[in-house]
Amino acid sequence: MSKFSRDKVMPRYFAIAVVLTFLGLAVIAKAMYIMTAKKDYWTQVASRLKRDSVSVKPNRGNILSCDGQLMASSIPEYKVYVDFQAGATDSIGNHNRDSLWEVHIDTICQELHQIFPSQTPAEFKAHLLEGKKKVMKNGTIGARHWAIWPKRVDYNTFCEVRKLPIFCEPPGKGGFHWEEYNARRRPFGSLAQRTVGDMFGAKDSAKYGLELSYDSILRGTNGLMHRRKVLSKYLDIPVLTPIDGADIVTTIDVGMQDIAERAVVEELKEIGGEMGVAILMEVKTGDVKAIVNMTRGGDGEYHEMVNNAISYRCEPGSVFKVASFLVALDDGVVDTSYVIHTGNGVLNMHGRDMKDHNWRRGGYQDINVARALEVSSNIGVSHVIDKFYGSNPKKYVEGLYRVGIHEDLRIPLVGYHAPWIRMPDTKTTDRSKYWSKTTLPWMSIGYETQIAPINTVAFYNAIANNGKMMQPRFVKQLVKDGEVIKEFEPVVLKEQIAKPQAIKTMQTILEHVVSQGLGRKAGSKSFKVAGKTGTAQVADQFGGYHSGVTRYWLSFAGYFPADDPRYTCIVCLKKSGLPASGGGMSGVVFHHISEGVMAQNLKLSVEDARDSLSILRPDVKDGDIVAAEYVLNHLGVKGNGNWKGVKTNSARTIMPNVTGMGARDAVYQLESRGVKAIVKGRGRVKSQSIYSGTTIKNGMVCELHLE
Repeated sequence: MSKFSRDKVMPRYFAIAVVLTFLGLAVIAKAMYIMTAKKDYWTQVASRLKRDSVSVKPNRGNILSCDGQLMASSIPEYKVYVDFQAGATDSIGNHNRDSLWEVHIDTICQELHQIFPSQTPAEFKAHLLEGKKKVMKNGTIGARHWAIWPKRVDYNTFCEVRKLPIFCEPPGKGGFHWEEYNARRRPFGSLAQRTVGDMFGAKDSAKYGLELSYDSILRGTNGLMHRRKVLSKYLDIPVLTPIDGADIVTTIDVGMQDIAERAVVEELKEIGGEMGVAILMEVKTGDVKAIVNMTRGGDGEYHEMVNNAISYRCEPGSVFKVASFLVALDDGVVDTSYVIHTGNGVLNMHGRDMKDHNWRRGGYQDINVARALEVSSNIGVSHVIDKFYGSNPKKYVEGLYRVGIHEDLRIPLVGYHAPWIRMPDTKTTDRSKYWSKTTLPWMSIGYETQIAPINTVAFYNAIANNGKMMQPRFVKQLVKDGEVIKEFEPVVLKEQIAKPQAIKTMQTILEHVVSQGLGRKAGSKSFKVAGKTGTAQVADQFGGYHSGVTRYWLSFAGYFPADDPRYTCIVCLKKSGLPASGGGMSGVVFHHISEGVMAQNLKLSVEDARDSLSILRPDVKDGDIVAAEYVLNHLGVKGNGNWKGVKTNSARTIMPNVTGMGARDAVYQLESRGVKAIVKGRGRVKSQSIYSGTTIKNGMVCELHLE
């Protein structure tokens, strides 16, 4: 074993340690140099390699009508900008970007004027030069994010702007860039606008209607993407794929909605009304087929501003009398033969005069319960309810709750207000809500309650549906990628709102209201209608009834056809001053809606279109005899054989006579024989340039003159 030589080894270790020390000092010095002298350079490199997490928005679902037509859909919109610093020191082709601006700016501004005519080329030029000369905080010249146009533009306009000189270059060179948004559009405009809903475009959030109620379903789920910048390009790396929103299929029928909307607006214009509401509901399912909310705007026109059909609670007036009498019939305290003495149309009830609408003409004298509803007698209804429930008003109100007029419909629209019908023993500090002797009789005729039109129509729909109360349905399905992912079945709120006999009696009375009562104008000659009129004086903006001009809430609620109910409808109009008639005004709108809806669903048999007094003689154009004979034989029609047509299996070397034929038959006959046909004019062949019977030769061209 060799002896360790300290004198030889230690110098070597010392030399290695010195080298490593100098290497360490060099690394530290280099790091300090990079951190100080080269800081800006490496910061720029880092910015190029910066990795960001970018949220990716999904496509918002569509809102569809009951038959699949688009009622709301998302389309892309763009805000367009120019970055005056991008590529400013680079060259495009053989030219500096600044020199290109000088050459093309007039052309760009002229083209922008063609795209956006409201701004002149000079205005565009001044605007762009302002952005180009703008001094940034860091001392550089030219704005980085200068808006070319202040508003969003659609895709076609975006493509036009993108084709302009300089803007057509890549963003890193030309500086043209954009921001993309999802804009919500309704192909049918304002049709059912308050129910379908709308969006806050800038915030991408729902405002109201089904857009708001089903926002989480329509919106979908955001995705995630990592964006890495390498040199002058971005690389997008998907992390989470966005999940698009589902479509919702509503119960709205576009055709019925249009019929109802036009009927309401026409009547509002006729009477100078302030507001109009109409709801059309399918009896068996509760499907809301149309819902109209029209309010007169400052421009004098009518627009959908507020969904009053579900939110406007007011005293319903005489349409409420049906609920009062249904309670009495269901409790068995009266029947239709019970006679009421209304006298001359004025009856003092607990210190206040109750009046019928014809009190100035002497009133109705003695009438029975059925007739009291037919002529909408205030005295008739209030007398019955006060007599049989005056000692126990709570029983009457419990009856109202039982028949469903007070039902909370729990509809999926923000803004819905459930009815307000108070119990007589309810504690309150509001003196206007104290129960008094006059509360019951006035409540029975539709005052001292607060009910929205949607509740009234649901109640009448239950009567039409033989006592079964359906929840108003606005959405039927959720659809994703063409497949139904969820069904919303019809919901029964009450299996039976009253005894079957009471319902049957009320159905008969409501039919008579239209056939022989005040609701005649709502009727139809083509089918039976049942319903009830309503005219109520409503409180003004100060909460009173007598300050300023009197305002009226005019209603008609009913269903059709009365013998086999398919649809229930309510029409409510609000107007100031006289004349004011629920039957004569709202009833007219009901008539137009019912007639339009039934006509839309009318299906006639072909047999009904046949005229037994005339003989069908088809007009057969000259052409292929074989084809014509085939059709006539199958129709059972015998031809006379005296025509100018030709048989396709005849000799192919003879020019046929195509005079009198249609263009299609004539061209076929010629070109099937190798003759090129040139057609001039329209109609039937008047003449041909090559006479019939001529032997056909290769390359022949025949001109056909049509008239």
